[in-house]
Amino acid sequence: MFFSVVVPTYNRLPILRQCLAALAAQDLSTAPGVEGYEVIVVDDGSTDETVAALLQVTDPHLRLLQQDHGGAAVARNCGVKAARGSVIVFIDSDLVVVKGFLAAHARALQRHWRRRGSRLCFTYGAVINTSNFAQPTAEPHKLTDLSWAYFATGNVAIDRQLLLRSGLFDPRFCQYGWEDLELGERLRQLGVVLVRCPEAIGYHWHPPFQLQQVPQLVRQEKERARMALVFYRKHPTLRVRMIIQFTWLHLLLWQVLTLGGLLNARTMGPLLAALVRRGRSGWAMELLRLHLNRICVQTIFAEARHQRRQAPQPS
Repeated sequence: MFFSVVVPTYNRLPILRQCLAALAAQDLSTAPGVEGYEVIVVDDGSTDETVAALLQVTDPHLRLLQQDHGGAAVARNCGVKAARGSVIVFIDSDLVVVKGFLAAHARALQRHWRRRGSRLCFTYGAVINTSNFAQPTAEPHKLTDLSWAYFATGNVAIDRQLLLRSGLFDPRFCQYGWEDLELGERLRQLGVVLVRCPEAIGYHWHPPFQLQQVPQLVRQEKERARMALVFYRKHPTLRVRMIIQFTWLHLLLWQVLTLGGLLNARTMGPLLAALVRRGRSGWAMELLRLHLNRICVQTIFAEARHQRRQAPQPS
């Protein structure tokens, strides 16, 4: 078994350095079936110093690929196509992994391959969210870190041939969100099962919430809504409707929880600012999510109406 770790990145050099340092320090001694690994960083048209910095790195595992800014789906496809490994590991460039990360994925995959007699599975590692840049791996596991997503590419390992058979990521997902879960739907249809691998831990760093981030977060939710409809048009099922919250129940839920929109970024601004000042930026972000979820669901319904009006009418 040879691993190809595919890491798409865009303007994240400071945390990418930590991500790559952790990958360079991998200990494979507890996974004797692993011959080695490579780390393929796909730069998605970064405008910071990412490329210049990576060209100075001497780690023999590292390979750098470059593309114009086209989004994570295209970047991951680029990495998979160039990969030399039989197993692909996807992580994000703001993930800092433990020393036994690859070995844990290897042991879980090999165990399941032997048990099932096929490679129709992928391993899903643990992701712990943190805003501690200096020591991301010091963050404890929290209830909010639990995820029930299927094939969330922040931390998964899968047979490369199985990925190619599935058709890889759809490049129509050119904005934020859903490209990994959409591929997951196709993998599910192939009979691929999720194998949890809690020992393959990655610490997902993101900066502490600040009020200045609100406009960016709102834009991101609107992008996520548009990509949600791409997801649903490909898989028009109740399951996908529930995943993307494209139901009247969800619309009503977020209307009620935000008091019909009275609780929004502007009206909650003083409370959010007070929480940030008191070092409770995580609480502030969770409170803001009420507003952001409402925006996302409302945008999905608005975009769906717009697309119906634009659709050709039968003659």
